[in-house]
Amino acid sequence: MVADRFLANSAGEHQGLAVVLFTVFVSVTLAITAWAGRRRSSSEEFFVGGRMFSPMQNGFAIAGDYMSAASFLGISGLIALFGYDGLLYSVGFLVAWLVVLMLVAELVRNCGRYTLADVLSARMRQRPVRLAAGTSSVVVSVLYLVAQMVGAGSLVGLLIGGQGTAAKTWAVIGVGALMVFYVSFGGMRATTWIQIVKTVLLIGGTVLLTVMVLVRFHGNVDDLLHSAAAGSGRGESFLAPGLRYGGSWTSRLDFISLGLALVLGTAGLPHILSRFYTVPTARSARRSVVWAIGLIGAFYLMTIVLGFGAAAVVGSGTVRESNAAGNTAVPLLAEALGGGSGTTWGTVLFAVVGAVAFATILAVVAGITLASSASVAHDLYTAVRRPAARHGRRDPAEEAMEQDEVRVARYAAVGIGAVAIGLSLLAQDQNIAFLVGLAFAVAASANLPALLYSLFWRRFTTRGSVWAIYGGLVPALLLVVLSPVVSGRPDALFPGVDFHLFPLENPGLISIPLGFLAGWLGTVLSPEPADPGRYAETEVRSLTGAGAV
Repeated sequence: MVADRFLANSAGEHQGLAVVLFTVFVSVTLAITAWAGRRRSSSEEFFVGGRMFSPMQNGFAIAGDYMSAASFLGISGLIALFGYDGLLYSVGFLVAWLVVLMLVAELVRNCGRYTLADVLSARMRQRPVRLAAGTSSVVVSVLYLVAQMVGAGSLVGLLIGGQGTAAKTWAVIGVGALMVFYVSFGGMRATTWIQIVKTVLLIGGTVLLTVMVLVRFHGNVDDLLHSAAAGSGRGESFLAPGLRYGGSWTSRLDFISLGLALVLGTAGLPHILSRFYTVPTARSARRSVVWAIGLIGAFYLMTIVLGFGAAAVVGSGTVRESNAAGNTAVPLLAEALGGGSGTTWGTVLFAVVGAVAFATILAVVAGITLASSASVAHDLYTAVRRPAARHGRRDPAEEAMEQDEVRVARYAAVGIGAVAIGLSLLAQDQNIAFLVGLAFAVAASANLPALLYSLFWRRFTTRGSVWAIYGGLVPALLLVVLSPVVSGRPDALFPGVDFHLFPLENPGLISIPLGFLAGWLGTVLSPEPADPGRYAETEVRSLTGAGAV
C-alpha cells in the first residue's frame, strides 16, 4: 500500500536513529532495574516499593500506568478515523478518575496491603474470595497487556522499517522479554521510576506535537476542525455524532456499553489500585490521584488535538492505509509536521515520537505484569497454601512465606508474559484503544461490583463477593467470545469463521449489571449472615486509616 511504502522507506533511511533512541531508553530502564534489584527482596519492597513514594511521584507513576499506548496511539487514531465519535474514549478515560477519587482511592489504601483481593477479603472468608479476585485480576491484566503489545508490534515493526508479520512478532516478543525482566528483577520500585520517566517523556512529546499542530493552524481551532473534516473525506459529518456509533441500534447500544465500561472500569483495574499501596498514608493516596488527574486531563485534551490534527494534516485515508485500526496516526502526524517523508526533520520527529510511544508501552506493560504476578503470588498462591487464614488476620507463619511470594511472583511474570505474547499475536489488526475498552468492561463487570459492595454494603457476604466476581467475569468473557470482535467480520480475530451470537462489540451494557445482580443474589441467598462486627471494623479502618498497613 502507498502509506506502507511511504513509512517503510522513510524509516528505512533513518533506522539508525530509531534504534539509537530505543537503545538509550532501554539502557536507562535497565539501569534503573539493576539499581532497584540491589535492594532486599521482601514482599513489601517487591510489591509496593516499601511504601516510600511521595504523592507527586506516585501521581506521575499513576499517570504513567494509565496513559498507555491505547491513549497515545489508539485514541488519536480513532479520532483521526471517526472524528467526534472517537472523543468518547478521551472523555470516558478522564471522567473515570472522578469515580476513583471520590469512591475508592483512600478506602482501598486503608483496607488493603498489596492487591485488590486484600480489600475484598478484609471481612470475608479468605480462600474463596482470594481465588475469585486473583483469577479476575489476572484475566483483566492479560487483556490489558494484549492491547499494549499489539501497539508494540505495530509501532516497533513500523519504526525499524519492517511491515511484515515477522517484524511485528519479534517486536512483541522483545517487549514481552523486557517487561518480564523489569518485574522479575526490579519489582515495584523499578517499575515506578520507569513510569515516572515515561510520563515526563510522554507529556513532553505530546506537548511538542500539540503546539506544532496549533502553530500550523495559527492557533485557530475552528480552522483545524474544518481542515480535519475535509481531510477525513466524510465532510461535516466527521464533526458530528454517529460516524462510528450511529449507523444502527446495535452501534448506539455499543456506544452506551463502551461509555459504561470506560467510566466504571478504571476503579476495577488491578494495576491502578495497586498503586495506592505505594504511598505511606491514605491522604497521600488521595493527593496522588489529584496529581494524576491533572496530568491525565491535560494529556487527553492534547490527544484530541492530535487526532484531529492527523486527519487534517495527514488525512484519514492515509492513516487507514497505514493501519486499518488507526494505530499509526500519531507517528504519521509527527513525520508530516517535521517536513514529510524523506526529510531529515520529518524522520527525526517520527523516530522521537516512536521512541516515546515505545517507552509508553514498556512502562505500562511492566506495571500490569507486576500487578498480575502479585495477584498470582499474594492471592492465588496464598489461598492454596494458607486456606485457614481468615478475616485478614496475618498467620504467624506469614513472614516466613514472604520470600516464597516474591519467588512465585517472578515465575508468574514469565508465565503471564508468555500468555500475553501469544494472544497479542492473534490481535494485531485490532485498534488498541478498542482492546483496552474490553479490558475495562471486564474490570467493571467483575471487580467493581465486589469492591463497592465490600466497602459500602453492611450485609454483603462471602458468597455475594464470589458471585459478584464470577457473575461479572464469566458473562463478560463469554459475550466477548460470542461477539463480532472474535468472529464473523473481516477484521475479527478469526475472520474465517462465524459463531458470533452477541451483536455488541463491548459487553459492558450486559455484564456490568449482571455483576451487581449476582453480588446481590449471592448475598440474599447466603446461608451465613454478614458479621456486623467485621463490617464495623472494616468501615472504621477504611474511613480513618486506623490499623492500616
